[in-house]
Amino acid sequence: MAEEKGINAMKYLKRTLRAIGIAGIFVTAATICAAQEGHWKAQWITAAGAAERDVAVVHFRKTIELAAAPEHFVVNASADNQFIFYVNGQEAGRGPSRGDLAHWRYETYDIAPMLHAGKNTLAALVWHFGTQAAVAQMSERTGFLLHGAGESEQAANTDATWEAEIETGIETVRPKMNEYFAAEPGLRIDGTKFDWDANGAEERRGGSWTKAVTLGRGALREERDAPNNWQLVSDALPPMEMKEVQSGNVVRASGVAAKLKEPMAGFALGVRTKVSVLIDNGELTTGYPAVTVKDGLGAKIQLTYAEALYDAKGLKGQRDEIAKRHIAGVVDEFLAAGDAAQREFVPLSWRTWRYLQIDVETADAPMTIVGLKTWFSAYPFEERAAFHSDNTTLEPIWKIGWRTARLDAHDTYMDTPYWERLQYIGDTRIQALVSYAVAGDDRLGRQAIAAFNDSRTTDGLTQSRYPSSLRQMIPTFSLLWVGMVHDFWMYRGDADFVRGQVAGTRTVLEWFLQKQRGDGMLGRIPWWPFVDWGADFEAGESPQDADGGSSVMTLQFVEALRYGAELERAFGDASLADKYERAAARAAEAVKKLCWDENRGLVTDTPRQRHFSQHANILGVWLDVIPAEKQREVLRKILSRSDEAFSEKNDVPPMTLATYYFRFYLARAIEHAGMGDEYLKLLGPWHKMVELGLTTWAESPEPTRSDSHAWSAHPNFDLLRIVAGIKPKSAGFEEIMIEPHLGDLKNVKAQMPIPRGMVEADCTRTANGVAARVKLPMGEKGELVWKGKTYALREGEQELSLP
Repeated sequence: MAEEKGINAMKYLKRTLRAIGIAGIFVTAATICAAQEGHWKAQWITAAGAAERDVAVVHFRKTIELAAAPEHFVVNASADNQFIFYVNGQEAGRGPSRGDLAHWRYETYDIAPMLHAGKNTLAALVWHFGTQAAVAQMSERTGFLLHGAGESEQAANTDATWEAEIETGIETVRPKMNEYFAAEPGLRIDGTKFDWDANGAEERRGGSWTKAVTLGRGALREERDAPNNWQLVSDALPPMEMKEVQSGNVVRASGVAAKLKEPMAGFALGVRTKVSVLIDNGELTTGYPAVTVKDGLGAKIQLTYAEALYDAKGLKGQRDEIAKRHIAGVVDEFLAAGDAAQREFVPLSWRTWRYLQIDVETADAPMTIVGLKTWFSAYPFEERAAFHSDNTTLEPIWKIGWRTARLDAHDTYMDTPYWERLQYIGDTRIQALVSYAVAGDDRLGRQAIAAFNDSRTTDGLTQSRYPSSLRQMIPTFSLLWVGMVHDFWMYRGDADFVRGQVAGTRTVLEWFLQKQRGDGMLGRIPWWPFVDWGADFEAGESPQDADGGSSVMTLQFVEALRYGAELERAFGDASLADKYERAAARAAEAVKKLCWDENRGLVTDTPRQRHFSQHANILGVWLDVIPAEKQREVLRKILSRSDEAFSEKNDVPPMTLATYYFRFYLARAIEHAGMGDEYLKLLGPWHKMVELGLTTWAESPEPTRSDSHAWSAHPNFDLLRIVAGIKPKSAGFEEIMIEPHLGDLKNVKAQMPIPRGMVEADCTRTANGVAARVKLPMGEKGELVWKGKTYALREGEQELSLP
């Protein structure tokens, strides 16, 4: 009875929420009620011999017979590593979203629209890349699971009645990279071996099918004595966006007589012919290319993906340049089957590219390239915020930033969609804030915060990136995770979710409290104490003396302690809050006493006072370790080292400069010091990237490895927070503050989603000051601050004259 009620509730919510996915069948985690209670009967299955393979690609298949087309048919699907699920030859979904073995995701679908009376074929293609899998992929072994949510759906359960076939036509291709690469490998698909009928709706005509091997039933997390290591949890994320888009323009071609157009037109090739076609998508993208071919037995098609082309010295330079430049990067290969039927070649994993080169070489048979299609895929963020001004050069800053944020978000946030695809705390904190401010969507942010909490080791620290099959510890990132929890509280609220993270923030802060020296500074920090890719920070590490004493890391500790104290006062232990505040005060006082160079008027990086960085002084200002009366002077000094807009040298010593990443914290200091009107002067590096033809923001200044790094997308956040001035006055935007900083702008018009709805702010300079129009959601209240004066704001629309 409980199960039946759960399914009815699920159906009702599904109709209400309209949580529709690829084929209109996806059901969100919110709809999974009592239907998931009790033990599942479905078994994890694999193919005989799959365990002996490092890389295994397996087809699974079963035919079920239905008396009539059902109104609903809800199933849960999961796999290790990944699956594509088919119903009667149509793709029904793919997944699962990445997690760890203790939180292994399953996807939920209502496949009723794809079923009919009579025989129906359920099938899946599952791949396990073993030692060649992406570093973000955690794994147990090759397996697939399909579970029917109700009694009528139990016929779909995976068990020994399913069949399996090892696919021999797919193997991996290791990318040849000079830089650190941690993403999915390339693929080689041999069309002469591949079982093209395995996932089809009709009876199979070939292949080597055997009875599936069972691996124990699917077990939900927190079950007693689970029979395997996959502890299943429902995926709270929506399906990734899949949208067909234009394939770009052909910018170079050889061996093709006909002029090619966009989308890439089909063309015929004779025997022993070579063709090369270079396509410029116009902007970086993530998704799936699909090349359709016909005939051509023995022909080889190679796809090469690149963020940019390279010159003879291996440098990217101007991204729009084509002449005298070559492509290098991730490669997929396809060996044509020679069939008269059209065959579509699509990689299993999504790819990243601006430039896509297709090289074709035929053998002793002619071939036809029927055409190229491109499917964009990423997390389905919706751009709900907007920012416009009379300065048109800010438009590409906004547009490119949002594109960067989109491409670096799939089933997790990631540092770069091309090179690593790893969810690092330092990157993710910024990415999440951009998501909250521009999309008003916190689902991926929740996933990230919870994942980092789950990653904590017995030391108490979070891992620096997660999920990850390779453990990496960056203790400073654990401090930033505490800030990330606080950010969520301020921008999204949800006290229950935030309260659930506090046990984790305690273990992080306790680890650092044990490292605090008697003088208040942090002792030496082990593992990889990364701060920023500063030019003379070795491996990104801020200098430490033999016994520690890094002012930068001590200041990051101060930030985390203050946030931890606020979280404890709201959700936990007031005595712990007192403890954190005392420790923060000791640390701040130690930096002032031991690291302030009175002659230079700057904070040094250690008590030895031999090295300066922008980083120490940025944090010193933001956290009020540097007295308020000196903050503007300090910021102007350090900015004179890196920004043309702040060119007065004032005998400033050499120092490590903040890269794009740490300039997020520079913006925090500028805002805190009351210099918000000068924020736009900080965007010089972003304007230079626009001039270089970048369509997403780079990881670091030239030369850079990655052309898409979302930690550089923070201008989208600060155009809304600093320039338009929209920010929370209290947690969860219970009260709002609007404090615009127009600088030299004559007009700023912005809107930003908050938990209660949309905030709109429009400020225009007039002969008498500024005319402001503000619109707040129902139930919202707050204040507008202008030149130190406060004006009350109420729900609805209001106009103010600001002198």
